[in-house]
Amino acid sequence: MDSKKISGSSTAQSTHERPTLKTIAFMTGLGITTVSRALKDAPDIGAETKQRVRMVARQLGYHPNRAGVRLRTGKTNVIALVLSMHEDIMGFTSQIVFGISEVLAGTQYHLVITPHSLSKDSLVPIRYILDTGSADGVIISRTEPNDPRVALMHDRGIPFSTHGRTDMGIVHPFHDFDNEAFTHEAVQALVAKGRRRLALLQPSSKLTYYSHTRIGFQAGLRQYGAEEISLGITTDNTLADIKDTVEALMRSPHAPDGFICSSSGGAIAVNAGIEAAGFRLGRDIDMVAKQSTDVLSWIRPDIIAASEDFRHAGRELAKAVIARIDGVEPELLQSISPPVWSNG
Repeated sequence: MDSKKISGSSTAQSTHERPTLKTIAFMTGLGITTVSRALKDAPDIGAETKQRVRMVARQLGYHPNRAGVRLRTGKTNVIALVLSMHEDIMGFTSQIVFGISEVLAGTQYHLVITPHSLSKDSLVPIRYILDTGSADGVIISRTEPNDPRVALMHDRGIPFSTHGRTDMGIVHPFHDFDNEAFTHEAVQALVAKGRRRLALLQPSSKLTYYSHTRIGFQAGLRQYGAEEISLGITTDNTLADIKDTVEALMRSPHAPDGFICSSSGGAIAVNAGIEAAGFRLGRDIDMVAKQSTDVLSWIRPDIIAASEDFRHAGRELAKAVIARIDGVEPELLQSISPPVWSNG
């Protein structure tokens, strides 16, 4: 009886063992080298053999052992996405992750998300990745004009791409949204509705797209004859702070008649402040805002919305970092998406 128990335990254990190249070779009757080359899509392996090997690998739930891959090739097959734990209620994180994952699904690479706090040194997660060799490439967001993360990664030679541009003389892969065009066209849209006293909920001045946002806004004010009503807060403020600041401004003698919002979450807080002060969007005041999904337009159809496609951004960033790993020159891996207006 005891021997049966031991045998059963051994069988159960072997059932849960991780499938290896040796397992696939046994199941297909092929050599381990042939199986390995078939999974790597080697040109000297026939299409029928590749198909059979992949089918068995899929059925067994086979995944390459990352530690083994790293020992053999020096690669991890990991792309690290470093994201801030900033307040996000309108899907930036999920959408950019979806986009990156769509591209990586057809490759050997896996996505690892590395969170960091805005209140801590932004170099900490980058140094960890570099010092441990835990990724083949890195994607970062919240890019600054003179970004120390970019300088460090460039100096250490790790492939990377950035969501946003820098202004530090380093040529690197990036994808960005045309925030200058967004604010310029936003001013035009509000003036077309008879609005002249405009407030801008802008990004933090630490970020590169702050200057792009300001340049477009100021050019629009000059061109279309509008004036700025200072708001005094940014998209980095809490939603509660934004709501309270807007409510106080709307109750003051210097209330604006138009708002431009650089984030969709901020737009919801701005609208809450407007309504708390007794005003109505689309009647007393108009708003232009960026959105990454149609949710903002569903909540308040009166908002003039421009789409910033974070899913597309994720795809572009993933393609750029993989291409950089493969040796493509960085100046060929830079892209900017224009605003796409959904109403107005």
